[in-house]
Amino acid sequence: MKHFYFACLTIFSLTISIQAQGESSLVDVGGYNMHFNIIKGEGVPILFEAGGGNDSSVWAPILESIYNVTGTTLITYDRSGFGKSELNPDFKKETDFGIENGIKELEIGLTKLGYDGQIILVSHSYGGLYNMLYARIYPEKVISVVSIDATPSEFWNEELLSMRDMNVDITTIPKPSGDYYMNYNYNATMRYVRGMKFPENIPVTNIFPEISFPDFPEILSIRWRRLQEELGEKNDNIHNVIAKNSGHAVFQDNPTLIINSVIKAYAKTLDKE
Repeated sequence: MKHFYFACLTIFSLTISIQAQGESSLVDVGGYNMHFNIIKGEGVPILFEAGGGNDSSVWAPILESIYNVTGTTLITYDRSGFGKSELNPDFKKETDFGIENGIKELEIGLTKLGYDGQIILVSHSYGGLYNMLYARIYPEKVISVVSIDATPSEFWNEELLSMRDMNVDITTIPKPSGDYYMNYNYNATMRYVRGMKFPENIPVTNIFPEISFPDFPEILSIRWRRLQEELGEKNDNIHNVIAKNSGHAVFQDNPTLIINSVIKAYAKTLDKE
């Protein structure tokens, strides 16, 4: 860790030959397995939360650059029903597979893996709601959050949820699957998180592009952008960063910005020396 500052200065001309090798683990979280991938290191671990419909593989292109500089543990995982993670076979109702259960599964998995202490959270889109709920349940654990165009908790009002219902045919989504249950519970999730905020003691870097969804009707794109702006304007613990020349998947369109933002969040966990 004492060489951290030097590595930061040479992020794009690294001469070290460290290759970040992930260790794939299936963790029993109650009679079924959740898939985690761990790049082991030293320091406060960083957990990456994918967006809706995605699994942990979306983070793969940026992990090695982050690891080469920080040397800390990086954790990615698949939410139940996505990637290599299984669904709870004991659940009988669709509503059992809601976001609150997702947080419970995640915490069981992290605890079994030995990562039940302080942590940094990184999330994209729908995954930002998981970060927010996790931080509210475990505020003593979360050091900071890097939020990548996360779904604003106020975005989906009743009018927009009704519009979504008219445009999403859930019968076309394979069942059982994580995607099916996410969409089945989508409206309930958005009503549940409405009005929620990150705890005021947790610093959040809120990264978003100028236009997140160019294919959205303009009124929706403007609403999304304005809610993102207001997060930084109305909350002292949230710092806004606009990603130029990027779409919704900022970690793909501008990976350098995300890599540097995560490294910066981690650097603040180190002592001044």
